[in-house]
Amino acid sequence: MTKVAFIGLGLMGSRMATRLIEAGHELTVWNRTPERAEQLAKLGAHRSTSPGDAASDAEVVITMLATPEALEEVVFGPAGVAHVLAPGQAFVDMSTVGPEEIGRVASRLPHGVELVDAPVRGSTPEAAEGRLAIYVGADDETYRRVEPLLSVLGTPRHVGGGGSGAAVKLAVNLVLGAAIGVLGESLALGESLGVERVTLLDVLSDSPIGGLVRAKRANVESRSFPPRFKLALAAKDLRLVTDAARRSELDLRIAPAAQGWLEAGETAGLGELDFSAVVPLIVGDDVAKLGRA
Repeated sequence: MTKVAFIGLGLMGSRMATRLIEAGHELTVWNRTPERAEQLAKLGAHRSTSPGDAASDAEVVITMLATPEALEEVVFGPAGVAHVLAPGQAFVDMSTVGPEEIGRVASRLPHGVELVDAPVRGSTPEAAEGRLAIYVGADDETYRRVEPLLSVLGTPRHVGGGGSGAAVKLAVNLVLGAAIGVLGESLALGESLGVERVTLLDVLSDSPIGGLVRAKRANVESRSFPPRFKLALAAKDLRLVTDAARRSELDLRIAPAAQGWLEAGETAGLGELDFSAVVPLIVGDDVAKLGRA
């Protein structure tokens, strides 16, 4: 049994924390919206009044947050975890915040506290079932220490030293953002040429983006987009991608286009829906009546 502080109980974090409780670990949890902790408390988690309070007695501190700004507040805010972290504790950030933010946080932590970046690929079903892909940036010794705990949540892959997990996750999410845009544009093109949508979806299910098509086809056909991966978060991730490319002086062209479609979805009020809600926007459907159920 490991004493774990889990901070961030959104769609993904709540399911990941539940997995850890069910595996027998002792959890203290905190979320900006306290009501999110109620169900976990019923399962045996201790509720904390602040991130720092949650982390004070933990062997491992895990954060799963939406944005770099949220991570900054949780770590370095007035009641942040940085004020209580001490040598011997492991700090694992599983958010998607990019390698630059990971570097900024790591450089300001107390001496002797190692930051492990371990962002995940997968959505709510994978989080609930412990099937996440986890990209871990850490030195060898620290990775060996956190690997058993992370294995409860999915399949950890040690991809390099600090910051490497965050870098790999941006590369992965570039593919995801581009693929959903390609799906929308492919449907738009095919329909403009007189092909029925059902036929296009049948064909695209056997194409190079077939896995995504099969995963999101029910959403597109039902016009219902329950948020497994919110469009607003996908747009944020693509902004991190293009920001990182700009700093590296890379001439990426597909990434900004994918970002543009997702940001158009935000502007159209689709941010809280699944990111696949960008598909009807691209094909020109009326997005005012899209559902979440």
